[in-house]
Amino acid sequence: MASVPFDSRDGVIWYDGKFVDWKDAKVHVLTHALHYGSAVFEGERAYGGEVYKLREHSQRLIESAEILGFKLPYSLEEIEAATNAALARSGLVDAYVRPIAWRGSENMGVSAPSNTIHMAIAVWEWPSYFSPAEKLKGIRLTWAPYRRPDPLTIPCKSKAAGLYMICTISKHAAEAQGYTDALMLDYRGYVAESTGANIVFVRDGELHTPDPDCFLDSITRQSVEAIAARHGIKVNRRHILPEELTTFTEAFLVGTAAEVTPISEIGEHRFKPGKISELLMHAYLDEVQPKKVAAAE
Repeated sequence: MASVPFDSRDGVIWYDGKFVDWKDAKVHVLTHALHYGSAVFEGERAYGGEVYKLREHSQRLIESAEILGFKLPYSLEEIEAATNAALARSGLVDAYVRPIAWRGSENMGVSAPSNTIHMAIAVWEWPSYFSPAEKLKGIRLTWAPYRRPDPLTIPCKSKAAGLYMICTISKHAAEAQGYTDALMLDYRGYVAESTGANIVFVRDGELHTPDPDCFLDSITRQSVEAIAARHGIKVNRRHILPEELTTFTEAFLVGTAAEVTPISEIGEHRFKPGKISELLMHAYLDEVQPKKVAAAE
């Protein structure tokens, strides 16, 4: 399936309130979002036929749009219903879900406040990158050439499409060198995140994770932090300097696509995926699975 281009797949996509054939879900070449990045999106995952943290993702989509200066033409409840309908129509129980909203093509130019706001939701099969055993070997990261910008220069709390340009450049550069991903610093030189996931470190049985004051606070990371707290593991959100990486014993990425993925290497630094990484990796997978209600006797 991975070899099939995304514009040539079978199925349907929820598009502006109705389902259209996958191959017909198109926008015009002069769409404002294509030229000026006026689009917001979410990355969601369904497990066992349910989208994990659907409300949180849907609410963030609405808020991301508002930060970019436009209002979605659907309520929170309508977005949730559309997402569930798209998942049901896909016939998948374990899947990746991509809602996206964007400014249309009525006017071209930086200013386009009256352009129609469109929205689509696509669902496709996307298994975990690695098995749990493979994950525990750890992935290799290098340093990204770009940094997370000053929040006074970008709408950093919006999951806006345009903000991912430097992520794509950085990830391509890492892959060209044989790495899986790249670790980005922020504009001050503190550790920030990878190109598509937050990062967490382990030292002396505690978690240390960058304060998300200039990038998105991952919904997955919030879940992992809650899981850690239930297991009596302290979580420290704070600014982390690159030179501190020598003091950490474990490190892992957290995100919708990455889930909990241990790290073995970041540039010159080495880590050994250990008990806490393994505990949280398995506990997160247990967390996201729909809970079965026992039948009454």
